Amino acid sequence: MGMKRATTFAAAAVAVVLAASACGPSDYKASDTAQPAGAAAPAAAAGPGNQPGGQLAVSTTEKAGPVLTDSAGLTLYRFDKDTANPPKSNCEGDCAKTWPVVAAGDVTAAAGMDPSLLGEVVRGDGTKQLTVAGWPAYRFNKDAKPGDVNGQGVGGVWFAFGPDGKKAAKGAPAEAAPYEAPPAAASPAPGGAAPAEAAPGLSVAKDPKLGEHIVDGKGMTVYRFKKDTAWPMVSNCVGDCLTKWPVVPPVDKANAKGITEKNYRVMDRPDGKQQQTVDCWPVYTFSGDKKPGDTNGQGVGGTWYAVSPDGKLITVQ
Repeated sequence: MGMKRATTFAAAAVAVVLAASACGPSDYKASDTAQPAGAAAPAAAAGPGNQPGGQLAVSTTEKAGPVLTDSAGLTLYRFDKDTANPPKSNCEGDCAKTWPVVAAGDVTAAAGMDPSLLGEVVRGDGTKQLTVAGWPAYRFNKDAKPGDVNGQGVGGVWFAFGPDGKKAAKGAPAEAAPYEAPPAAASPAPGGAAPAEAAPGLSVAKDPKLGEHIVDGKGMTVYRFKKDTAWPMVSNCVGDCLTKWPVVPPVDKANAKGITEKNYRVMDRPDGKQQQTVDCWPVYTFSGDKKPGDTNGQGVGGTWYAVSPDGKLITVQ
């Protein structure tokens, strides 16, 4: 079975999509800067589109184990908030831009796969979508090449398909739910070790140039990265970037002082870390700040800026 070369798409990013009732596109229509200056958010990356699946295949991946792919080698996913009996998609609008549907028709089961697992469902807009074991099938627009499984575990609700239509075996819990409580409220681990406590809450400091801006529990300036997005929640700071810009860990919401609590949430990063967000924007500190009051990260690279109490960028220099 020949494999078509996958079309090259935009570079993959670390993405975390929250469940319903969390961040949404209607929340982010206004300017995202606390000052008149400030550039618009970057345009969304191009995605794989809604093509049919073609000749399906099974690919063994290190991250997720055996996964189902389309004829171009791109991983196929399922959404926990859909239903399989009866089949129904609950991913519409902007969700379907991040997770393009796999169109029904022109599809052949992978070698060794039960062909009866394949079906279709009529979506709300009248189009037909491929189903696997009743579950609507999607691609992820951050998968750039065959073998990518960047969508595995996103938001605790998106998982690659295994060859049997179930969640891919590795990294897929039986049930997943959106984050509700800080880790400090969790039960001790089976071995008796207590989970890490939430960091002290965020608060507001005042700087002669920046004005009111958010600081962490140690008084260190908190920053945002302009290449991140809030809808969907995406952190584009990975690898060596995190050495310079450590994530703000989950903080105690009850002890937050002066922070707008709208969409004051914690997101699960695919690297296993949890990160605090303010108005759904991931927040960080800067390794170049050595003491409370330092703002050495302000304006670095034209992409890193302090954060106002309502989560907006402060772009003054």
